[in-house]
Amino acid sequence: MAGKRKLQHFAEMATFPHVFQPQLEDVFDKDYRLKGKWAADVFRNNHPIVLELGCGKGEYTVGMARQFPEKNFIGIDIKGARMWRGAKTALEEKLSNVAFLRSRIEFITACFGVNEIDEIWITFPDPQMKDRREKKRLTGPLFIERYKQFLKAEGAIHLKTDSDFFYQFSREECEKHAYAVIDFSEDLYGQDIHKMKNEMRSILKIQTHYEKLFMDKGHLIHYLKFKPHVKKGNKTK
Repeated sequence: MAGKRKLQHFAEMATFPHVFQPQLEDVFDKDYRLKGKWAADVFRNNHPIVLELGCGKGEYTVGMARQFPEKNFIGIDIKGARMWRGAKTALEEKLSNVAFLRSRIEFITACFGVNEIDEIWITFPDPQMKDRREKKRLTGPLFIERYKQFLKAEGAIHLKTDSDFFYQFSREECEKHAYAVIDFSEDLYGQDIHKMKNEMRSILKIQTHYEKLFMDKGHLIHYLKFKPHVKKGNKTK
């Protein structure tokens, strides 16, 4: 029954005008047709574009789109069965500032052009804890160099994770590569969130399906915001 429902979701998602599912041959060693054209061809405005990497069910993508109609949001994930939920919600709520891209993040530079993206959110990624998986970590140098190809010079990367290992790894990467750390918290829902500006506090209170599961198990939620283009920035905390 679950398999049948999944197939139904895949078939339905193929009809969604705001969901884009390039094939391997569309992004492997070539540029995807929407690279550099998301604002003009998809959103039809010049508003800032924010990416959510590994968006899962799209809770963050949709949640931010509700709060900020003056920005555009794109959720990226390879798992369409999860993505269907966020895409369906965006369609039901007639959110015109939401799109979803079903693709591996390894091909992200084929999908976005220079200075096309204003911000990136990475929400509860797989920490890839084994040493042989280090190159797969979404805040590792290989991925950061990809992001820098399309992230604006002042653009920030936001990370939320329950993984102590991944949070510390990301902090160490910022130190090692002299990324400008703007904000960080080892216990986001402790006292730290109350010290943040209202806009950021409302964004950070959006909780994904997996975040709720982690919190139910007693995990602390960590947060990190940094700018990879800026060298030797001042830490704010």
